[in-house]
Amino acid sequence: MAREWILDTETKGTGARMVPLEEAERKQAAGGQSVIVAPEHREPPPKPAKPRGPRRFKVVDVMTRQVLGEDLDARATVELLKGARSFVDVSVYVWEDEAGAWQQLTQREQRMLWDRASAERG
Repeated sequence: MAREWILDTETKGTGARMVPLEEAERKQAAGGQSVIVAPEHREPPPKPAKPRGPRRFKVVDVMTRQVLGEDLDARATVELLKGARSFVDVSVYVWEDEAGAWQQLTQREQRMLWDRASAERG
């Protein structure tokens, strides 16, 4: 069986040192400082993953800040983007349930939607 070690802080001026648990318990029995042993580390139980529903998107015109579409699924968002001149002319947001707010897509994510719309446009 592996030996258990603890940090002995009873030394004066030289700092603490690691000693076997048995030695510290013998010192305690002889009237020394009490031994404090930390409990073993336990991993917390994993949180169950929540099932995520379909993504909901909102598309906003950059110049006018007019909402062009809200609560759209991915297919409807791609259809709406087919009518835009450039992917920088619109801002695309996705609904985040945990935050309870619309989160703007990164430029890379928005570009992916735009490329999909361009591919379908022909």
